[in-house]
Amino acid sequence: MIWFWSFFLYSFAGFVLEVLFSWLAGTRSHRKGLLVLPICPVYGLGACLILLLPPWVQAWPWALFLLGGVTATAAEYFDAVYHQRVLGVSFWDYSGLPGNLHGRVCLPFSLAWGVLSLVLVYGVNPALLPWLARIPAPVSAVSLAALVFDAALTLLILRQTGDTARLQWYRRPQ
Repeated sequence: MIWFWSFFLYSFAGFVLEVLFSWLAGTRSHRKGLLVLPICPVYGLGACLILLLPPWVQAWPWALFLLGGVTATAAEYFDAVYHQRVLGVSFWDYSGLPGNLHGRVCLPFSLAWGVLSLVLVYGVNPALLPWLARIPAPVSAVSLAALVFDAALTLLILRQTGDTARLQWYRRPQ
């Protein structure tokens, strides 16, 4: 269940980063992923893929920066494709940013993914692993069930409405 908790916690951390970034930039965050749970699954997926990189990559900071950034950027690109083609929605558009590819990924955020790869592998994940290993199985089972239920409900809402704003219960009214 370590991988489940890694995915879940890094998805939550991504949600927090998105909200903070939006607040600091004075924009609205549209990058939530599920109806109820405050998570951005693309961050959890990206983090887990980075953690799956071979040990030799993780041992070399420059290799980790480069390949971690490329790996997470690929996850972000394919996540955007999935949302657009399967669900008919888009959570972000980087068209106005330098080095963008179809508005789905861009150079500045790819570089940010590289930096986050270093923070994840050398700092955050080693500190969290002992705590994640202590989470009781029943808590994991209930949490997994809640995540699956929320994901199914989210998919249903997005397929029926095509409106990502329906997922943003946390925004204050304008």
